[in-house]
Amino acid sequence: MRRHIYLWILILITIIFVTRICIAAEAYDVMEVVRQIDELYRSSSSFAEVEMEIVTPHWQRTLRMKIWSEGMKKTFIRILSPKKEMGVGTLRMGNEMWNYLPKTNKVIKIPPSMMMSSWMGSDFTNDDLVREYTFLEDYRFNLFTPKEAQEDLLYVECRPREGVPIVWDRVTIAVRASDYIPVWQKYYDEKGTVMRIMHFRDIRSFGNRRIPAMLEMIPQNKEGHKTVIRYLDIEFDREISKEVFSLRNLRERIQ
Repeated sequence: MRRHIYLWILILITIIFVTRICIAAEAYDVMEVVRQIDELYRSSSSFAEVEMEIVTPHWQRTLRMKIWSEGMKKTFIRILSPKKEMGVGTLRMGNEMWNYLPKTNKVIKIPPSMMMSSWMGSDFTNDDLVREYTFLEDYRFNLFTPKEAQEDLLYVECRPREGVPIVWDRVTIAVRASDYIPVWQKYYDEKGTVMRIMHFRDIRSFGNRRIPAMLEMIPQNKEGHKTVIRYLDIEFDREISKEVFSLRNLRERIQ
């Protein structure tokens, strides 16, 4: 009898806990949560110095780069080191993207079918780096409560809108309820399997904005693989020449 009482008490506590989370979640505007996720590292314009560490079971390397962006539609990336990749450039304008390879002095346009391919051998895709898609415009989303929910987090489920060519069946995101800063993102395939998890760590202030300074992408189907992006510095709303976001700049480095 006592055992049954303990069981019912445990069930009641669980119900109360989950109900509290659900009620709290309803008080939040999911569109505002998603908008802040999309714009976390974006502004009218920005300039950043970044390190990307790529780790595999057989080798490891670190790229250092500069990234310029304007709104949600323009991105320019220039690799500074190591020497082997120095000068490689990536330009994104709207839905179009190009890579520049200094060794061959060629500019290569990336077709839409290659947007989900690896960027520079990392666990990030071309789309991850230049964000061709946004959660707000290209996904349907809603708040939900997973079994392992924490009371101080909000959980967002995002599914691609019909007709949008995105390979993920859905993306789930956990954000801090206090400021909507993401804690992790999980990417699922059409079978409902988690294919990769991105963790957001080391929250810092850059100017008047607080963001995670480290992003760690871990593929779930490649044991021993991960890619870590570290923001060394970032300036938001910095004035940037229009010439930066041009095909000519890929070769001439006019920034």
